[in-house]
Order: sequence, then C-alpha cells, then structure tokens
Amino acid sequence: MQNKSSEIIKIAVVGPESTGKSTMSEYLAAHYNTIWVPEYARGYCEKLTEPPTWQDEINMFYGQVAQEDEMLPKANKLLICDTTFLTVKIWSEYTFGKAPQQVLDELPKRPYDLYLLLNIDMPWEEDPLRDFPHMREHFMEVWYKELNELNAKYVLIEGTGAERHERAVEAVDEYLKRF
Repeated sequence: MQNKSSEIIKIAVVGPESTGKSTMSEYLAAHYNTIWVPEYARGYCEKLTEPPTWQDEINMFYGQVAQEDEMLPKANKLLICDTTFLTVKIWSEYTFGKAPQQVLDELPKRPYDLYLLLNIDMPWEEDPLRDFPHMREHFMEVWYKELNELNAKYVLIEGTGAERHERAVEAVDEYLKRF
C-alpha cells in the first residue's frame, strides 16, 4: 500500500527577494484547499541579532526540511512550499563561496514536482530581512541556473496582483492535467 505522502504533489514557489512568494503560496493553498509550508528562514532570521553564520545556514536547511516533512501528510493532494532549501544553497554560495554539503547531498533526494519561478517584475518592498534590492537581476539568473542544473520542471510567473495569481493557477492546472 502506498503512503499518502508519496501521492502528494509538491509545488515550490521560488525566486529572488520581494517577488511575492509568501503571498503566492498562501493564495495557492487557499485556491487548492490545501496547506502551505512557510519559509523557515524568515522566522529563524527574525530572531538573529547578527548576520546569519555558516551554522545558521545549516540550521535553516534542517528547519525547512523538517517543516516540510511535518506538513506533507496534512496536505490535500498538493503541498505548496514557500521557497525550498535550495535557497540555502544560493545564499551560502553568495555569502560564503560554497554550499553546505548536507544541502548538496539532499538536493537530488528531495525533488519538487513543479517550481513556480516568480519574476522580478513587481516593485521591491522594503523589509528588514531583505538585503539586495540592487541585485534582483543577478539572483534571477542564479535561480534559472539552479533550476536548470536540477533539470527541474518550472514555469516563469509574471505580472502583478490578480494577473500573477491567475498565471500561477494556470501553470499548476496545466501541470495537474497529467494526472
């Protein structure tokens, strides 16, 4: 008998800072009557008094994975993930010049069925946890590179407001037609 968790389709909402990942994740979860996994790093970093260390990056990786594992059995056919631990790889490589081995080892073992890559075509919103308003194009290219290296199935989501939400729903619906 198959485990219910193995039947859940995992949708990852990813992209550079200030592209609406949390808003999109919450919207999609409501639209598809399921749950979403918040970005673990946000809550973790809110408690820090100094910039994240190497160990903090490793802690955020384990926290994100544990949070997804805990929520997966509670999902209703789809699990919407507000970013993934691939973000730890991206930030670690930018900040420290390399990624934690734990992250590199786990990447091929934890695929997502579909990635929604949110474009940088919406205005930057200030937030104390956001650092790089001047590097959005750079990090957009990094996301393309990372998803392509994973041979990930992804769709670029553009537009603002309701248009952006509609495009994300269209991408998920198109993916779900396969089942």
